Amino acid sequence: MAVIALVSGKSSGVTCSALALTLSSPKPSLLVEADPGGGTVRAGFLGGEGSASVGLHRLAAADRQGTLAREFSQHFVSLDRENSGQRLLLPGLTDPTQAPSLSRTWEPVSRLLSVMDETGHDVIIDAGRIVTESETRLSTTRYPTPLLHRADTVLMVVRTTQASIAAAAPAVRVVREELAHQGTGSDALGLLLIEEGPFNSSQVQQHLQTPVIGMLAWDPDSADVLTHGAYKKMPRTLLRSARTAHQTINELVNKRRVQLYPAALPTFAGRAS
Repeated sequence: MAVIALVSGKSSGVTCSALALTLSSPKPSLLVEADPGGGTVRAGFLGGEGSASVGLHRLAAADRQGTLAREFSQHFVSLDRENSGQRLLLPGLTDPTQAPSLSRTWEPVSRLLSVMDETGHDVIIDAGRIVTESETRLSTTRYPTPLLHRADTVLMVVRTTQASIAAAAPAVRVVREELAHQGTGSDALGLLLIEEGPFNSSQVQQHLQTPVIGMLAWDPDSADVLTHGAYKKMPRTLLRSARTAHQTINELVNKRRVQLYPAALPTFAGRAS
């Protein structure tokens, strides 16, 4: 099980990628729509189903009232058609102006997500496009930075196109610095590539000086289903590549956890089995 945060330097398909990883996880999974620009899965993939009375935008009030831990799981909705509870969503903000109200809530939310990980869930965080406060720091008031600090790995989503690679370069530098000084180390940063353009993984890795951890197929039809509604035929090509990406992501997570917490080696070895 892992806590995986997805980010981008510019719009690069973070939400679609996060949803694909959530739906393809071999374990129970929770998708957290932490993008300060607002959530889209409820209106898109879920076709508008569900009540706006639950979601991330309600957690700041619960935190102020001291009821966050008790109410946290009440804001999950099912991503499964059969409502099995194996694939869950914490819906995102309904209005980007709500983002500053969560500045003090991200830290306790990050601790609760660690509990979800310990109970056997893969936690996939859609943190959207990064928001910075300097050339070397992420914003602490307008971005879910504490979620990245606690994540097992932070994956920069990059399309294999010239424009996407160029947009990712400054974002990679900021996130690397942030994780080196405030997170679990700069080696938590990796790339999740969407195979849209002409560049291969080695070329992107060399240009951005960051390891490629996973690859997602360029599959517009599948992306359309994930973006606009679950009432069409479920995608297969994209989900197959997402399942393969999970293997390398989990290998990285297990390796880093053993290095960071060697005393917990038996526990993590058991998880990997």
